[in-house]
Amino acid sequence: MPEGQARNSISEKIERGAFWENRYHATAIESGEHLIKCIVYIDLNMLRAGVVKHPSEWPFCGYNEIQEPKRKTVLINYHKLTTLLGFNSYAEVIKYHKSWVESHLENGNNIRDDIWTQSIAVGNENFIEKIKSLMGAMAIGRKSTEAGDSYQLREPPATYIAHFGAKKSDIGPGNSYFWSD
Repeated sequence: MPEGQARNSISEKIERGAFWENRYHATAIESGEHLIKCIVYIDLNMLRAGVVKHPSEWPFCGYNEIQEPKRKTVLINYHKLTTLLGFNSYAEVIKYHKSWVESHLENGNNIRDDIWTQSIAVGNENFIEKIKSLMGAMAIGRKSTEAGDSYQLREPPATYIAHFGAKKSDIGPGNSYFWSD
């Protein structure tokens, strides 16, 4: 296969599937500690997926962008990130960011966490209430719940049975079909 076709084939596979499709959405994150946790969580995505052993090995991640600031084609506003994380210099951001990621790698704290994958907003209680008020009518039915040292705003869970009417019920032995060869 010519190199260009191979690259396009790989690109098509990467842009579809588990990494890039429907289950991804924007989440409002409060600055400071909540933003730090979210950045580290995202940096470890490809490690969780089994693609790399360290986030620095994934060329398209924020880890490398934070650790090796660029002058051209900059993706991150380094000054704004420094402010949002509560640091005085970007050198501090680099130093602490690396230590946060290494700490998660050392303690094995690298599991999928619903607070980052299913929340509409994550932060302290006041931040969540502010997001709800900004959402207006779209916040109806969405509940603020405590999650460790954070609060999160999530969609209400939809029940499977609710979509099928009263005479439908859970799948069980009464509506199973046993296949025989």
